[in-house]
Amino acid sequence: MSDLELLTQSLARSVKHWRAVRGFTLDVLAARAGVSRGMLIQIEQARTNPSLGTVVKIGDALGVSITTLLDHEKGPNVHVVPAEQTVRLWHTDAGSYNRLLAGTEAPGPLEMWDWLLMPGESSPSDPHPAGTTELLHVTAGELTLTADGVEYRVPAGSSVHFEANVPHTYGNTGDVPMQMVMAVSVPPVS
Repeated sequence: MSDLELLTQSLARSVKHWRAVRGFTLDVLAARAGVSRGMLIQIEQARTNPSLGTVVKIGDALGVSITTLLDHEKGPNVHVVPAEQTVRLWHTDAGSYNRLLAGTEAPGPLEMWDWLLMPGESSPSDPHPAGTTELLHVTAGELTLTADGVEYRVPAGSSVHFEANVPHTYGNTGDVPMQMVMAVSVPPVS
């Protein structure tokens, strides 16, 4: 079985599991996530490989991290994630990508990401639930972060944090690759 098939099956199992834990019907989860009921059915039946944006919306609506959606089985209190088990969820032909390095529930979803943006590329994000915070550290190049229509420049060696309940875009307007590590903290579903 391919990695993509394993990922699709794990996502299907986890969405069903967390929907049941939260007591959400398909219609309730669809409304909370802003995703069609049909898409949720396809995901729960492992018949589709949804976009990163769709997975983020479902995770936010369920109040769990993407890592949790990819594998809801809890292990020991210490969980080492080998480099070969990180998950690349987005990439472009030019070489930009993001990788989910690790995630946990603390008490809401907490995720750590590795991003590479090639010159001239960007990645927009829809607003996350109120109370979501992103913390970014640029390790190479310069990040152009646009949050709620305002542009911020974050050079290598600098960090930024912001409330991510507004539209935001990670961009590289420079001439060298930009690399950053990002942590995302989403409040638990009440």
